[in-house]
Amino acid sequence: MSYQPLILISNDDGITAPGLRVLVEVMSTLGEVIVVAPDKPQSAMGHAITVTQPLRLKPNNIFGTIKAFECSGTPADCVKLALDKVCHRRPDIMVSGINHGPNYSINVIYSGTMSAAVEAAIDGVQAIGFSLCDYSLEADFESCRTHIKHITETILKHPLPYGTLLNVNIPKSQELKGIRVCRQASAKYAENFDERLDPSGNTYYWMTGKLINLEEEDNDTDLWAIAHDYISVVPTKFDLTSNSFIQHLKQLI
Repeated sequence: MSYQPLILISNDDGITAPGLRVLVEVMSTLGEVIVVAPDKPQSAMGHAITVTQPLRLKPNNIFGTIKAFECSGTPADCVKLALDKVCHRRPDIMVSGINHGPNYSINVIYSGTMSAAVEAAIDGVQAIGFSLCDYSLEADFESCRTHIKHITETILKHPLPYGTLLNVNIPKSQELKGIRVCRQASAKYAENFDERLDPSGNTYYWMTGKLINLEEEDNDTDLWAIAHDYISVVPTKFDLTSNSFIQHLKQLI
């Protein structure tokens, strides 16, 4: 019997999200799948973990014979619990998504999808976060399948170094031009907080805003790739050290 990779899957949109189901279907063609996903949407949770209340883990047969659990915690909690309590051996790879909406550029900081992958990478497990640049629950994931399988197979055959994971964003396009390995664009959100009144007359705030690309002319970034119908693949690190500034800072302090 040939070796079957063990593939751990999670997300931040919740265990019932259509994107998760597609990812499970694709990964099932590559190996043994285990799913541990949030029991409700956990978008934009970043790398939050639960430390002030108990976590719940409940079996769910939503994917038929595939071993799956819903977790009361964050995406990072899901991966922590999966690695410690659910997986019968160390996963060969962990994949997160498919997220409903992009996680390019600065979004990687806020993303629950990427935090699940980052948590796996911290533990030394190969990890990839997949996102489709379409927020709709009726999003068409069919164009994603072949590319997601190809990228995952590549990393299974050619593992990433410790501390590196992949952030993959797929444009909402029926005419994908291919894959571009690129860097994270420098961008920020120009945010506004609308001040409103609730029915009781109390003030509350609703965040609005848009992403501002600070490198619109550069063609080696994830934002450029997505804008031109390419799948962006960014090798990402969780070490936030500004290595290029270390020597200069030593001279100042």
